[in-house]
Amino acid sequence: MKSQKLEIENKKGVKLQAYLELPANQKPNYFAVFAHCFTCTSTLSAVKNISRSLTNHDFGVVRFDFTGLGRSEGEFSDSHFSSNVSDLLAVSAYLETHYQAPSLLVGHSLGGAAVIVAASQLDSVKAVATVGAPATVEHVTHLFSHGFDAVEERGQVEVNIGGRPFNINKEFIDDFSKTDLPEITKNLRKPLLIMHAPFDAVVPIENAERLYKTAHHPKSFVSLDQADHLLSNSKDSVYVGNVIGTWVQPYFESIDSEILDTEGEQLVAHLNLLEDNFTTNIQTKTHTFVSDEPERVGGDDFGPSPYEYLNAALASCTAMTLKLYAQRKKWDLQEVFVYITYSKKHSDALKLENSKASQIDYLKKTLKFVGNLSTAQKDKLKEIASKCPVHKTLVTDTIIETVVE
Repeated sequence: MKSQKLEIENKKGVKLQAYLELPANQKPNYFAVFAHCFTCTSTLSAVKNISRSLTNHDFGVVRFDFTGLGRSEGEFSDSHFSSNVSDLLAVSAYLETHYQAPSLLVGHSLGGAAVIVAASQLDSVKAVATVGAPATVEHVTHLFSHGFDAVEERGQVEVNIGGRPFNINKEFIDDFSKTDLPEITKNLRKPLLIMHAPFDAVVPIENAERLYKTAHHPKSFVSLDQADHLLSNSKDSVYVGNVIGTWVQPYFESIDSEILDTEGEQLVAHLNLLEDNFTTNIQTKTHTFVSDEPERVGGDDFGPSPYEYLNAALASCTAMTLKLYAQRKKWDLQEVFVYITYSKKHSDALKLENSKASQIDYLKKTLKFVGNLSTAQKDKLKEIASKCPVHKTLVTDTIIETVVE
């Protein structure tokens, strides 16, 4: 997918580093903003995976660094909770001015609390999703409570959070007690998806339970079984992105995607060579999906391989063709199974006449019928199976014209 670097100023004039992830056709139907976890950055693999998974659901997604974190300007001591919410509002305002106001907010850990508060102030936001979010803003203060006394004495102190040094002051600490997150969640009245790992050692699962009980319907909960707080396993973060993208659909108007101004069936595939291995985003007018290679050949296995999609096209076309034929004939075909295997075989093994010795692409199609069918009917269906449009395309001369834009 395409990633565009953005520079967004917050209300204090601090420049925030941001990235806009786009779907394969580069023309999102909706926009979302992702808020990362406390002391994290927008380049965390989980943040990127969730954002990019959402692009497969027609979203343009902005992931950004909060003030004083990552490549954003400012001091960490200014990155208290109220500042995080203010940064979210600034990013949302930027999107509204330059693209389209965000309709979905997604937040991880403390970023989850921040998106709930921001959503309560943004009319454009139609839905909110949180991942591993605390039920109260004060929850995070246990990470730096060892510095409370020193702050009282000296006004500012360096503390170690997650193995990294950060400077905090009294304003930073006090700000976390200013927000009544349960009350804001109760009054949100927007669709809320709460995702949490049962064995989260950083933000215990009880936080998800409290958030869920506090919120009004429509609300949903999804358990992230075996995941850790940072979603360090890429399969977990990709799953989170796909679940959010599917969950949010009932709350959004269905819009056909723009592809190309050409005739016929249209499809676009996009691969970012700088950031992805083989993961390729594919988009049609009304559907999006992913193609990849298995891990054994250097891929991430986030989707079927190109040849698996080729096999799928042949199998589905065959099944549809057989259904139409059997219905027209009023035959008792109740179910059909089509099995496709692809391999390379030598022309000698295939006993091909008038063919020079070489390796040949070999597709084997196996059919299984369910229904009260005679042998003659089964033989006819086997014949019809070879006449489906995709089958005929594969076995007849096909011209592929390649142009460069």
